[in-house]
Amino acid sequence: MLGELRAPAKAKPAAPHGWAPFVVLFLVGLVDRIEHQLMSGALPLIQADWGFSDTAAGSIATAGAVASVLVVLPAGYLTDRYPRTRIIGVVVMCWALVTLGSGLATGFAVFYALRVLLSAAQELDNPAAGSLIADYYPVRTRPKIYGWTRVTEYLGGFGAVLAGLIGEAFGWRAVFLFMAVPGLLIGLLCWWLREPARGALDAEEAGAPTRDSPGAAPTVRVPLRFGRQLRRVLTTPTLVLVAAGVCLLTFGLQGIFFWMPSMIYRTFDTGAGVAGTVTGTVTISGVLLGTLLGSWLGRRADAAFRGGRMAVAGTGVTAGALVLMFALSQQALPAFAAGLLVAVMLMSTAIPNNFASIADVVGAESRGLGFAFPQLLLTAGAAFGPMATGAVSDYSGSLVTAFLVLTVPMALAGLPLIAARWTFGRDAQRVLDDARSREG
Repeated sequence: MLGELRAPAKAKPAAPHGWAPFVVLFLVGLVDRIEHQLMSGALPLIQADWGFSDTAAGSIATAGAVASVLVVLPAGYLTDRYPRTRIIGVVVMCWALVTLGSGLATGFAVFYALRVLLSAAQELDNPAAGSLIADYYPVRTRPKIYGWTRVTEYLGGFGAVLAGLIGEAFGWRAVFLFMAVPGLLIGLLCWWLREPARGALDAEEAGAPTRDSPGAAPTVRVPLRFGRQLRRVLTTPTLVLVAAGVCLLTFGLQGIFFWMPSMIYRTFDTGAGVAGTVTGTVTISGVLLGTLLGSWLGRRADAAFRGGRMAVAGTGVTAGALVLMFALSQQALPAFAAGLLVAVMLMSTAIPNNFASIADVVGAESRGLGFAFPQLLLTAGAAFGPMATGAVSDYSGSLVTAFLVLTVPMALAGLPLIAARWTFGRDAQRVLDDARSREG
């Protein structure tokens, strides 16, 4: 099985279950986000075909996000009780089929309904993926793994590039038909992953004997009742602060980057292909650079003081939002693209630090719900960003004005992340103490 490809033997391997699970989960996230961004790149062509307003276009993302809110906590509940690899495999294959249906839609109402259904389905795999990574990889490896798997949230810019190029060449329907194929193939890969034992790596980190240790008795993990799980999650200060910051950030990011190709298309008088290519290229480059920088800075900051990763995340988010405000004042496309690149790079320093911190402060028995809670607030933020941007654009007649409004919550998002610096150490130690007491 894929999960049995192991790293060379050593005292504490960086990847005790091998690197194959990381590759598969990275591909799951990448195809998920590329598909999610297809509509952004193809939107000018779809609007030209069906003639709906900016507010109606923005409401598709809003309705999808609202539907996602309804399923994300149940997804966390299922993650903590059933095989996570199977959950991801089924979900990925289902949303690949819905993507196929989007390309075959006979009218705007059918297309709208399918996009809403797809948005809900795409949220089901996030808690499972977050929980799996914490059981595949030890604490010292998690920032890198979470960084590169969560970076796919922003590498969806490939979708804008593909949608613009394929849409101009073959029509917007071909965009969705094309992306159904890789989704089905990657869904099959998920079935070949081995399900890891929950919490074994936490116990090893805490110095307790595990099932793989001599003389250790097998541990049967009984999931907590949902109410108790939820209370434990909501009383973890670091998790709540990270979730609040992510919610504010996503409200702005989703509102801006959903409309970014359209803003470039209108403001700088480019074609849909150029607008999608600029958006995708700048986003991808900035995210990759920011993730590398964030991993390096987070590691150094954590070595200097406890919770240093959170300080890096919050500072990067606020600084990036301020740079984006400056970029929006530029009149030439190259100057705007350069400013956007720097802004994305700074904000992306939060990616490897935020999600590794979530895994460190929530115990293995509740990690599904632990990842579902910030995903709930993230999705709530995403629910209103695109529609708010479209509404401000309709009112003011300018997408640039709408973007400037959305940079305000993005700048504020860094504050709760910085505040989490002072709660991280206590919350992370509690997880290790609990793991030691269960396995010892």
